[in-house]
Amino acid sequence: MLCEVLPAAREVEGEELNRENWEDIADPALARVKRHSSRCGLRTREIWRHSALGFCPGMEIRKTHHQSGRNSGVIHSGIYYTPGSLKAKLCVQGAALCYEYCDEKGIPYKQCGKLIVATEQDEIPRLKALYERGLQNNVRGLKLIGAKEIQEKEPFCRGLMALDSPYTGIVNYKQVAQSYAEDFQEAGGTILTDFEVTNMEMAKESPSESEDGLKYPVIVRNSKGEEIYCRHIVTCAGLYSDRLSEISGCSPEPRIVPFRGDYLVLKPEKCYMVKGNIYPVPNPRFPFLGFHFTPRMDGSVWLGPNAVLAFKREGYKLLDFSTGDFLDAITYRGLWKLVLRNLSYGLSEMYRACFLSAQVKQLQKFIPEVTINDVLRGPSGVRAQALDSDGNLVDDFVFDGGSGDIGSRILHVRNAPSPAATSSLAIAKMIADEVKRRFEL
Repeated sequence: MLCEVLPAAREVEGEELNRENWEDIADPALARVKRHSSRCGLRTREIWRHSALGFCPGMEIRKTHHQSGRNSGVIHSGIYYTPGSLKAKLCVQGAALCYEYCDEKGIPYKQCGKLIVATEQDEIPRLKALYERGLQNNVRGLKLIGAKEIQEKEPFCRGLMALDSPYTGIVNYKQVAQSYAEDFQEAGGTILTDFEVTNMEMAKESPSESEDGLKYPVIVRNSKGEEIYCRHIVTCAGLYSDRLSEISGCSPEPRIVPFRGDYLVLKPEKCYMVKGNIYPVPNPRFPFLGFHFTPRMDGSVWLGPNAVLAFKREGYKLLDFSTGDFLDAITYRGLWKLVLRNLSYGLSEMYRACFLSAQVKQLQKFIPEVTINDVLRGPSGVRAQALDSDGNLVDDFVFDGGSGDIGSRILHVRNAPSPAATSSLAIAKMIADEVKRRFEL
């Protein structure tokens, strides 16, 4: 949560708010109700231009422990997204800004490219449609290549045709997030960890004897009873964005349903088989991209992820379970509508999550040489998937607020899905402009 706050509110009951481990910044988010966040947060160089003083509170105590530290690390180019959508525009702009920012800050990255590979004849029309979509989105350098050129770029990959995106890259988003945090602090911002937001209300009287009076009338309170007095608030709570919206008196829709994605990793001695990103042609009948090969900045190669319902909003392990999170998900009619429309896909994903051989079979469509002996189980992440009550995935960015005393002073970033990390600086520009317009700053 990014708050324009009363200077005197730096202290609570005469003592400073808990600032332990400030160097261990949380996932980059403008707000975190608990420990997870969306990746559009500490992109504050733009938002900061409208604030004289700000706090970024969250419950996290370890930097990028959640979504920003568990994503694939890909700098996307903007191929998949509907032309004219915010996703498309912000991804193309954000990729350029990300490379520029990394150059400016000395953060290493690699433009290793990406191949979207058709392995079946019926995928070729969809691949060509993707090519046309990418052109409409002004993605740089796209071209269709045949089987021979595929092997020239990826010697172990087999395919009939591929879409070559040479400007797709990889970066360590932990480093990017840490740099955003440093920018925020250098600009005068304060990052509070171990600050779980549980309540917001309007102040009944001035919180201090200062001449500011009720210029900062919104009280943000945490689970320990500590308070921050705010003038305006921008939130981006990822897996908890619906709950934070409810806390502020705004709409709980769209609802967040968590989906866990499990990665495999190639054994180090087998990483030579993959040079750049290798992706399947997405099937429009299913909501996720499918298994892909992703090289990492440390030289490792991640394989996956799958997509299965998580029984806990921060449930990174198969047996992680939260009764509240589970009931919240399964009692939502939107989830049941999604499940019934994608029943066979969902059951297949659950099967592959349990059996390594089933996941390897998917990988062998692209690199036949990969065997079950070449892979290990790797990390997992949880995707904050926004759903509407009709069971539709909310595919684009959602920004809203509310009415009344608190609602008129708050901007919720409700849905910032992939490629939010790529788009982060472009999103920040848009949020800054919306903050200026909405709050008349």
